[in-house]
Amino acid sequence: MERIKKIIGMVILVPLAIILVVLCVANRQSVTLALNPFNPSDTVLSLTGPLFLLLFVALLFGMVIGSVATWFAQGKYRRQARIEAREALKRQASEPQSTASSTALISRHG
Repeated sequence: MERIKKIIGMVILVPLAIILVVLCVANRQSVTLALNPFNPSDTVLSLTGPLFLLLFVALLFGMVIGSVATWFAQGKYRRQARIEAREALKRQASEPQSTASSTALISRHG
């Protein structure tokens, strides 16, 4: 299974890397990103750099924003998992010692 994951990863990542290198080489010219919609010629609120670099920064920014949004959206599931883990530990601690040791033996051999 691990070998299949590596092969699939290579099949996806190698062409993606080639496409990114071609994108970088083809878009080396400098562009100006104006952040002031009312005065686009304002140099204070503008960024100048290669187009591929601005695209990568935008992609990275989008990935970070998406990760943060996913983290907050899944918070209720993480909280529920913590609660259930605490309850399981409490139940395990309140079990008689003989039952707990037999459960441990079964889980080791099973």
